[in-house]
Amino acid sequence: MSNTKQRKDYNIALLVLRSTLFWVWSIANTIVFTLPVLISSAISFKTASCFAAMWQHANLLGLRYICGVSWKADGIENIPDHPCVVLSKHQSTWETYYLPTMVGHSVYVAKRSLIWIPLFGWCIAALKFILIDRSSGRTAMAQMTEQTQQRLTDGISVIIFPEGTRTALGATPNYRIGGAYVAEHTGADVLPVALNSGEFWPRMGYIKWPGEITVSFGPVIKTANKSANDILAETQDWIENRMTEISVVDRFPYRGTQPQTERS
Repeated sequence: MSNTKQRKDYNIALLVLRSTLFWVWSIANTIVFTLPVLISSAISFKTASCFAAMWQHANLLGLRYICGVSWKADGIENIPDHPCVVLSKHQSTWETYYLPTMVGHSVYVAKRSLIWIPLFGWCIAALKFILIDRSSGRTAMAQMTEQTQQRLTDGISVIIFPEGTRTALGATPNYRIGGAYVAEHTGADVLPVALNSGEFWPRMGYIKWPGEITVSFGPVIKTANKSANDILAETQDWIENRMTEISVVDRFPYRGTQPQTERS
């Protein structure tokens, strides 16, 4: 089916309704799971993580059955059975739900300002996310490295988006050194991840377009005797090469945006 034919077939009003129902579902899930996460975090990180995983699975199920967004994964055999640093493409909110369900007990590196978001922010603080002030420069890098080492020692993987924010479809890659620096200084294995979630749940977009997201887990990158620049180059090369194979930038009719160039 051509892209032109696809665009004639979509009932935009219905898609808006389904997307609205999903947001109601997601908000309800957040309200339901906040208290269990906060209470259990005072007792056991693993228990709190299990409640968080239930919240993530509930959102993914809502996305599948309300909005018709499914997914397939390849390279699952590459996911290590020990804590690692996950460096992933970031196009959508979808992967923030999905990745922890695949790599086990894990936390994100995120901006500190998120803790001020009611309910959600309280939970990410309780779940030991690595929260940094991006304006702190070297201090932030040192804190991120130290806290990553602590999480790895505790058996927790760390998920980092090396481009720092959700990227628009077709935007020029803008990988930053932070995640690779952390991997170099902790000696952790790196798991690269490519995905095309932004085609179905675009950043700055309300509609969730029905279809099948592809997510690919690449071969583990060993970091011993490699510089941060080498690790970053190897990671970016694998992710971006895989992106060219799974991406269809104009898959759906984006309205009011220019996804080829837009960035936050």
